[in-house]
This record gives sequence, C-alpha cells and structure tokens, in this order.
Amino acid sequence: MRFSIIIPTLNEQTLIVECLGKLQQAFKSNTLTREHAEIIVSDGGSSDRTEALAEGLADRVLAGPAGRAKQMNRGAKYAYGEILIFLHADTVLPEQALNSINHALNEGAYWGRFDIRLSGSHVMLKVIAALMNLRSRWTGIATGDQAIFVSRKAFDAVGGFPDIALMEDIALSKSLKKWGKPACLIDRVVSSGRRWENYGLYRTILLMWSLRLRYFLGSHPETLAYLYRTGKLWKP
Repeated sequence: MRFSIIIPTLNEQTLIVECLGKLQQAFKSNTLTREHAEIIVSDGGSSDRTEALAEGLADRVLAGPAGRAKQMNRGAKYAYGEILIFLHADTVLPEQALNSINHALNEGAYWGRFDIRLSGSHVMLKVIAALMNLRSRWTGIATGDQAIFVSRKAFDAVGGFPDIALMEDIALSKSLKKWGKPACLIDRVVSSGRRWENYGLYRTILLMWSLRLRYFLGSHPETLAYLYRTGKLWKP
C-alpha cells in the first residue's frame, strides 16, 4: 500500500522542521520505507516562514485558505496514496506507524487512529491521555491529535472532512463508523501538551468537554472554534 501523510499548518515555523525531520527518521524504522509514502504540507496562509521551511523537507507544499478541514481535504485531493494519514504538526508518529497501519487495514479495517501520549511534565497529562484513549475506544470517535488514518476509498465515499470550523474530526469519525469500527492501535503518537499547559490544565479539561457537549447539542462550529482558539468558556 502507498501512504500519504497530510499535515495542515498555520504559523508553525517553530515546529515544522522538527516535525518533518522526525517523519524522515521514522521511515527508516519501517518495512514500508520512504518509497511507499509521501509527505504533504497543506498550509493555510501562514504569515511566518512555515512554507519556506517545509520546502525541501516535504514532497509537496500546498497553499490555500485557512481552516483545518479545508487544508486536509486539499491535501487529500493532491495525494497519491491509497491510505491517507492526517497528522498535526505538533504530533509525532510512532516509529512503526506505517507497518501498524498496513497490518490493521490488511485485517479488514477501513480507518483508525493511534493511542496518544501528551508531552509535558504535569502528571495529569498522563491521566488525560489515558482517558482520551478509553473514550475513543468506547465511542468509536477519533480526534485529530490521535493521527487519523483512512483508506482513500472510505474517505472519498463519505465526502472527506465536512467544511466546518471545528469538530471536523468528530464529524468524519461519525461518517466513517458506517464503514465499520475504527482500528484503535495501541502504538502511541506523542502530541504536544502546550494547549493544556498554556491555558491551565483543569480549565482546558473543562473547555474540551464543554466543546464536545455543545457540538452534540447543536452549537455552531464557528462559535466553538472561537472558544477553542481563545481558551474561553463563553463567547461574549
């Protein structure tokens, strides 16, 4: 199988070189090597040096309107892979990621995600990550931080990510569940705990649960996106 790793970015100059460098290194640890995968950076109009830094480290750098769903769909449009992997710039894939995905899809899965570990020193980050993994297994819903992967066939069949300002990962998961349960891989991606530490651990826990509840109750994604960006619990 051929893989396309799609990374949406917006002003990630402090992370993008490390992100792409670790990907290059990870290819060396897989039976499926660099020849089996491409890296696509889909930028949303960064005002810093993200695009320039990504050139030469990614196979393709795309530019277009901001919006994570838009950017990931744009990356998928130009991807050649039979398997699409959507990776955040602050998330690191496990070394055997491609082998694990290949095995899961050969076993009959159409999509899935990895378990997650949050980087940072606070002990509660381990608890939060464990709860995220348990919740995901129970609900069959994956989040973008868990590096969602999906077959091209299934992704195209559900119409890709819905073009909404936030919760596009949850909406995609709900659509893909019609194709079957996600493969919940125990290999762990490592995702940055910067949001939790910047906004406050317990405040962010409350915010995240509040956003999910409001989404399921029908709140507009634009409102949820504002709260997510600002770390606020209520919109004035």
